[in-house]
Amino acid sequence: MNKKLTIEEAQKKVDNWIKTYGVRYFNELTNMTILTEEVGELARLMARTYGEQSFKETEKNKNIADEMADILWVLICMANQMNIDLSDAFIKNLKKKTLRDNTRHLENEKLK
Repeated sequence: MNKKLTIEEAQKKVDNWIKTYGVRYFNELTNMTILTEEVGELARLMARTYGEQSFKETEKNKNIADEMADILWVLICMANQMNIDLSDAFIKNLKKKTLRDNTRHLENEKLK
């Protein structure tokens, strides 16, 4: 069984990997561009898996979970280099959403 990681542990593991194998973090703009590229790869795979487009031969071995992990990796890199504690940021974001949207979706007729 795989050990589950906390967000804090994931940030530390990525930082350790970068310092051990990656030489250094790419700059923020490069990482933002890589993040956009990775989201595009996930979008392409989603369009072929759940949408109406068909796979090309070279795309058949792609994996949605792996593409999501690529996105998470780059997002963690960006957080690390900007000294953002993603665990803390996520908790604050969840509180914000709960306060703002605690009845919005429940009252949305489109969701019923």
